[in-house]
Parts: sequence; structure tokens; C-alpha cells
Amino acid sequence: MKARSANQSCEVAVIGAGVFGAWIAYQLQRSGKRVMLIDAYGPGNSRSSSGGESRIIRMGYGADEVYSRSARRSLDLWLDFANAMNEPLFHRTGVLWLAHGDDPYPARCLTTLERMGVAVEKLTATELSARYPQLATNDISWALLEPDSGALMARRAVQAVVRETIEEGTIYLRELVQTPKDQDHLEFIETQSGKFVAANDYVFACGPWLQKLFPDLLRDRICPSRQEVFFFGAGANASRFSPQALPVWIDFKNEAYGFPDLEHRGVKVAIDRHGPPFDPDRGDRIATAEGLAEVRQYLGRRTPWLKDAPVVETRVCQYENTSNGDFLIDRHPGYDNVWLVGGGSGHGFKHGPAVAEYVAARLEGIQEGIEPRFSLVTKETTQQRAVF
Repeated sequence: MKARSANQSCEVAVIGAGVFGAWIAYQLQRSGKRVMLIDAYGPGNSRSSSGGESRIIRMGYGADEVYSRSARRSLDLWLDFANAMNEPLFHRTGVLWLAHGDDPYPARCLTTLERMGVAVEKLTATELSARYPQLATNDISWALLEPDSGALMARRAVQAVVRETIEEGTIYLRELVQTPKDQDHLEFIETQSGKFVAANDYVFACGPWLQKLFPDLLRDRICPSRQEVFFFGAGANASRFSPQALPVWIDFKNEAYGFPDLEHRGVKVAIDRHGPPFDPDRGDRIATAEGLAEVRQYLGRRTPWLKDAPVVETRVCQYENTSNGDFLIDRHPGYDNVWLVGGGSGHGFKHGPAVAEYVAARLEGIQEGIEPRFSLVTKETTQQRAVF
């Protein structure tokens, strides 16, 4: 079947309506392209990596300035979008890095952000304890506060971007796309229901499904992992854990992070460690007793007021990890008109707007070349996480 026989055609087909795909479609539609956005389960769905309640947006990336710059640009674009939509998609809680004496990562964040001119505040252990008594800090040496950072309301934000890009003219299809069968130049894609879509260019930004659509290329280069998240009811202590009283915090050495009680959904706490391999289609999403026990143990050390708090919600999502945590943004080596965009690796949500600008600039011929760290050739098959 040739492209002229396709059911629908467009200039760019974007496969995946998560944060990367949604923003890419939005950016391209606003630049004047005829865009089609396709997703199997719908924007912000429960299987997607973009489907949770909230995601951190912070500038600190240790010495990885490429991501700090991207996060700063993305925050500006998130704020512009939220203001234009008149929707509360961002909570400016601040982001607090808890620094242990032998942990160099927050120190590298401080050095990089000061060099970039990002607003930061260094707190002594005494200042930290006085300002945020909710957190037990007996093992903390100092802290770094990013006052302008905070939390994005993930599911709602993705749905808002998709809604707006559809209103701008993007065609949206809820369809499961099949693995492409052409070579060299992709003429069309086929959906499970039998539709054929032809485009000049294709952007596959489908997160953990990338390795399913391109198994020979990405099976061992995009590795979804099962991640558990817990929400706790603060009860009588709710005011202490409100977003006005407590920032998002990152306890890097202990592989943990937490959110204040955003929009009365509970205090969110999770362990930021890669879980076991996970199938985004078939994997069950019931949190484990072992996962809860580890988080409760952490709460007992870090936020004693919550050590016996009831669990009010749990979520199981997935990271879609590259070998070291760098994004994958590159052309498919077998096609001259296919882009692969993914590898969010647990930190990617915040970068959606900047990733979209990056991809759109290359599709439109405004910029050439690929950031080496985003290239396919740098993606190994052994997991050695280096970007956090």
C-alpha cells in the first residue's frame, strides 16, 4: 500500500501524547505544520510515564549544565503556557536539596546554578532546621534551596497541552500504532484498527513503548522499570506539610524525594531507584508491601510526624531508562524521515517544552546536528545510571 492510499495524511505525525509528544505536536502546530498526534491510551493515561499527579521541576543537575539550561528554558515555557491557559499547572514550592557531608552532588548543583545565574540559597544545618522543622536534619550538613522551582501537575498539564494543540488544528487519533515495515523512507504507518497514516516526517515519542515499536534497535537501549509512589495523609499536621510551608525535597544520598501536600492529595514520597523491568501494557500497578515498608522506614527518619500517617493513595508508573539517563533524540538509522524521542529516564517530564523546541528546530531545518549526549550511538545496553 502506498502513501496515496492512506486514510489520512499530514506533514508530521507524532506518535505518543505524553509530555514529549504533546509539546512537540504543540510546537510544530504553532509553527504552521499540519500535525497529527496519535496515542494508544490517551493523554495523561494511567499507563503513561506522564500520567501521575505531579512531577518535580528543578534546575539542579550536578555538573550536567545541558539539563540545567533545558530545565530553566522549560520552566519559562511552562509558566507562559499555564498563564495563557489560566490554569494552575505549576506550584512554586521551591526545591530543597538535602546535603550529606560526603555527598558532592548538591555542591555541584550549587556551583553550576551560581555560574548560570539561577536563584539559589545555601542553608546551614541550623538554618534548615529552623526554617523546616518538619524535616529531621540530624544527618544533614547543609541544604540548597531553589526558590523558583517546584512541582508541575503532570497529568493535567499534558492534557492541557494536547487540548490546546487540538484547538490549534492538530488532528488527534487514539490508535495503537504498529511497528513500521518500510525501509529507508517511511511512507506510512498502520494502526491496529487498520488505519493508514501518511506523513512527510514521523516523530516517535512514545516513552516505554519505543522499545516495543522498534525492538531490534531499542530492546536493550530503552529499559522500562517499575516505580512505586506513595501518598500519605498528614491529618492534624496538614498545615505543616502544605506547599506554603514545605518545599519539594530531594534527599539524593538516600535515593528519596518528597512533595508537600499539593491540592490536598497527600504528602507524596518515593524512592528514586530503578525498580525491576516492567511492561507498560501488561504490568500490574498495585504497590508492594515491601515498597511501602521502605518508604515508611524513610519517613520515620526524615519526617517523624508522618511515620504513622495513613496511605491515602499509591501509584505504580515506570521510568523509561536509557543506559545512563541521557535522553534519546536522534534520527532512526534505518529511515531518513523518522525521529526517535524518549529516554526520559525518570527526570524527563520537566523538559517537555525544551525538547519540543529542540526537535522542531531540526525538523524545520532551523538547526542542524545532534547533541552528542542525545544520540543513538551513545546508548549502551548495560545500565549505568549517571544522570539524575
